[in-house]
Amino acid sequence: METKSIKEEAKLLIDRLPENVGWDEIMHEIYVHQTIDAGLADSKAGRSVEVDEVRKQFGLDK
Repeated sequence: METKSIKEEAKLLIDRLPENVGWDEIMHEIYVHQTIDAGLADSKAGRSVEVDEVRKQFGLDK
């Protein structure tokens, strides 16, 4: 699998947006993309907690 640079990914993301997109929407899309990437990296590195454990910690058991 080919790894793209962050710059390449940002260009692709921006190219998929409509022509009349504003700065706020662009920044939001980049933020969402970065947040998802960070979450996936955490999950891969074992830095995540199962939903059932979170529910238990907050007293949200079924």
